[in-house]
Amino acid sequence: MALITLTSDIGQKDYLIGAIKGQLLQQDPGFQLVDISHELSPFNYPQAAYVCRNAIRHFPPFTYHLILVNLFEKKPEQLLFAFHKEQYLLCADNGLLTMILEGRPEMVIGLPLDRTAVKNTLYCVRTMGQAIQQLIQGAGLLSIGNPDTPFTEKNHLRPVFGDNWIEGQIIFIDHFENVIVNITREEFEQQRRGRGFRIVFKRDETIDKISETYADVGEGEKLALFNSAGYLEIAIQKGNAAGLFGLQDFTEQSQHQQSRLFYQTVKVFFE
Repeated sequence: MALITLTSDIGQKDYLIGAIKGQLLQQDPGFQLVDISHELSPFNYPQAAYVCRNAIRHFPPFTYHLILVNLFEKKPEQLLFAFHKEQYLLCADNGLLTMILEGRPEMVIGLPLDRTAVKNTLYCVRTMGQAIQQLIQGAGLLSIGNPDTPFTEKNHLRPVFGDNWIEGQIIFIDHFENVIVNITREEFEQQRRGRGFRIVFKRDETIDKISETYADVGEGEKLALFNSAGYLEIAIQKGNAAGLFGLQDFTEQSQHQQSRLFYQTVKVFFE
C-alpha cells in the first residue's frame, strides 16, 4: 500500500485538490493520501523548497511525494521521478527538485508526456500515479521512464557570508506570522565562533540573544530562536511579527518587465 503526500500551490478554494485525490484513488483505492500544504505561494521556489524539504524528511522510507508546484512554468515535455535518501519525489522539470534536495538526487528518471495529450494538472497527476503503480507492482525505477535524463537544476537560496556578518532572506511566514530566515543553526554557530551578535531587520529592530522557546520573553516582546527545522525564526510572543514589522517573504514585480521575486533580508552582525 503506497503512502503518497501532496504538496501544491493550487489552494483550497475550488475542486482541483479533490479531483487530484479522486484521480489517484481511481488508479488504486489503496493509496494513502496525506496533504502537506496546498497554500504555497505561486512562483516562490525557496518557500516551496523549504516546506517540502522539512516535511519529507519526517516520512517513513519509500514514501511517494507528489510536488505539484509551478507545473507549467514552461511547456512540459517530461515529469521527474527521483529517489533520494529512501524517499521518492515526483515533480515538474522546473529546477525545484535540486532546491528541495540542496543538490542532485541519487537517481532520477524522466517520465515522458504524450505529445498529443492535453497537459493539464490532472493529466500530470495521472502520469505520476501510473508510474507509482508500476513501481509498487514490481517494475524497476529505471524501467518506467528515461534514465539519466537531462533535467533543470536550480541552486537553493543560501545566505550571504562576510567575516563578521551573515545576510539571510525571509523565505517563509507561518500561520502565526512568525518569520523564517534561511539561516540554519549550524551556519549561525560556524560564523559566530563564540562571539556576541545583533540580529537586525526592518526599521532597525535588533535582537541580541537566541531564545529556546517563545515563553522565554514576555507577552508582546520580540525574540529569535531556531525552529524545529533548524532555521532562524523571528517572532513576537503572542503577537504577529510579520504584520507588526512589515515583513514579507517575497514580493513580485511584473509591470513592464519579466516577473521577478525580491526577498527581504535579515542581517546578523558578530562582534
